[in-house]
Amino acid sequence: MNTHPPEPVPITHVPSTSGSISTVSVPVSDDAVLSTVLQLSWNPHFAAVVGIVALVLLGGVLVVRNRLAENSSIASDSDPQRHEDFMTDREKVRQLLDENDGRMKQSKIVDSVDWSKAKVSRLLAELEEDEQITKLRLGRENLVCLPGHEPTASKSPEQPKNE
Repeated sequence: MNTHPPEPVPITHVPSTSGSISTVSVPVSDDAVLSTVLQLSWNPHFAAVVGIVALVLLGGVLVVRNRLAENSSIASDSDPQRHEDFMTDREKVRQLLDENDGRMKQSKIVDSVDWSKAKVSRLLAELEEDEQITKLRLGRENLVCLPGHEPTASKSPEQPKNE
């Protein structure tokens, strides 16, 4: 608390009619001076600079947080989804077949992956050519099987060799 009486502060006044300058002393408290100084220094440019500094600090904090989160996710490579991102298309089809007891309808494969029917068909034709899968015609659909997982009814009976 201020116990001293307010000191007079000189104020310059320019009347508009006479053009002469006169100085008048008016008593002003310390709180009024502080309030006036704060009002004078808080202009739009200063506010813009403060805003920019705040945004830069916030951006820096977010960058550091994201890098730390990224580093921790790389360290825990047990996420199977990350491993799937690096699988070839052939490996994805083989994994799907493995997960479904070695056989699936071709339409289910198309539904399980985000590829067109034509791409799945070409890929399965390549895998069949390399003898990695077997395609069996079931009406208007194909049953795709890993070797050794074909239905028993689809295998031809073994013929005795006659000489």
